[in-house]
Amino acid sequence: MTAFALASIFISVAALLSFANHRIARVPFPTGMTMLSLLLATLLLSAGKIAGFAAAVHSNQMISVVAGIDFNRLVLHGMLAFLLFAGALQIDAARLLRQKWPVLALSIVSTAVSTVVVALLCRAVLPLLGLPIPMSSALLLGAVLSPTDPVAALAILRKAGVAEALETQLSGEALFNDAVGAVLFIVLLETAHTGQLPPPGVFAGLLLREAGLGIVLGLLVGLVGALLIKLTDAYRTEILLTLALCMGGYALADALHASAPLEAVVCGLVLGGTLHDQVFSKQAQDYVDKFWDLVDGILNALLFLLLGLELVVVELHLPFLLAGALVIPLVLLARVVSVAVVMVPWLGFCRKLGSSLAVMTWGGMRGALSVALALSLPASPERALLLTITYVVVVFAIVVQGLTIGKLAQRVGGSGAPAAEDLAC
Repeated sequence: MTAFALASIFISVAALLSFANHRIARVPFPTGMTMLSLLLATLLLSAGKIAGFAAAVHSNQMISVVAGIDFNRLVLHGMLAFLLFAGALQIDAARLLRQKWPVLALSIVSTAVSTVVVALLCRAVLPLLGLPIPMSSALLLGAVLSPTDPVAALAILRKAGVAEALETQLSGEALFNDAVGAVLFIVLLETAHTGQLPPPGVFAGLLLREAGLGIVLGLLVGLVGALLIKLTDAYRTEILLTLALCMGGYALADALHASAPLEAVVCGLVLGGTLHDQVFSKQAQDYVDKFWDLVDGILNALLFLLLGLELVVVELHLPFLLAGALVIPLVLLARVVSVAVVMVPWLGFCRKLGSSLAVMTWGGMRGALSVALALSLPASPERALLLTITYVVVVFAIVVQGLTIGKLAQRVGGSGAPAAEDLAC
C-alpha cells in the first residue's frame, strides 16, 4: 500500500467519523471523535474475536501498516508542531498576560507535580493487579497524562457563563503545559534509554537549557515571521508563511537540541493574540484562523483514529483495561494535588478555593496531546499497558468530564475562578 493510499484511507475514515458526529451524535468535536473512534476500535476488536476471522483482521493490510508506523517520528517530529502552533495562534495574548502568574504556575509547577504524583501512585497501585512497572515507565506515563486539553470543556464553560479569568487560566495552562509536558516526556524518554534517571540537578539543567533555547528561538522565529508577513497582503502567501514558520521553526529547534514544543508555542503566541491584527492583512485574518482551526481539527481526528487502530494492533487485555479504570481516580487526585499546590498559597483556605479546584480539576481534561505522546512511546514490555491506560483515561476525560463540566460549573456558580488581581481572599 502506498503512502498516498494509506493517507487517503485515514483521511476518509476520519471525515466519515466527523460527518457522523455532526449529523448524528451532535456533541463537541473531541467528544464525538473519541466516542466514534472507540466504537470503530471496538467493532474491529469484536470482529477479531469471531471464529476464523481473527487471522484475517490481523493480516489486514491497513492494520499491518499501522503496526509499522514509527509514531515517535510521526508525532514528536511532525504532528506535535502543528498541534502546538495552532493552539498558540488562537490564544488571546492580552488576556493571557493578565493571567500570566496563575498560568505560568499551573503550567510549570502543576505539570511537574502531577507527573511525579501520577508516577508514584501508579507504582504503588498497579502491582495490586499484577502489573508492576519500573519508575522510568511510571514517570513517562505521568508525563503523558499530565498535560491538559480542555477544548471541549471550554466551549461548554463559555455557555455556562464562567468568568473570563477561569477560561483564560484553563486555555493558557493547557497551551503551556502541553509544551512543558512534551519537554518532560522527551527528556524522560532520552533518560529512559540509559536505564536510570540522572541526578535531579542534571535533569533540571537539561530541562532549563532546552526550554530556554526553545523560548528564545520561538521569539526570534516569530518576530522575523511577523516582519515578513507584514510586508505582504496576499492571504495565500501569509498562510504559506505561517506554515513555513511552524514547520521550519520546529525543525530548526530540533536540529539545535532546543525545546521544539516550546518554540512552536512561543512562535504561535508572537503571531497570534494582540499582534494578530497588526501582522496579518484584514483579508488574511479570517483565512489564517480558519486554516489553522481546520489543521487542528484534522490532526485531532487522525490522532484518535490512529490510537483506536493501534489498540487493535497491540490487542487489549482485561487487566490492562482494569488498570486504566483504576488510574482514572489517581489522575484526578494528582490533578487536585497539583492545582492545590499552586492555588492554596494565593487563595488560602477560603470559599473560592473549593469552587476553583472543582472546575479546574474536572475541566482540566486529557486529550489529543496525551494521545500523541502515548503513540510515540518506544517499543517496550510496558508499551501496550501504557497505551491502554492512556486511552481509557482520555476517553473518560473527554466523554464523561466533557459532557458534565457544564453542570458542575453551574452548580458551583460558574465564575468560581478568581481573576489574577483577585487571588487573595
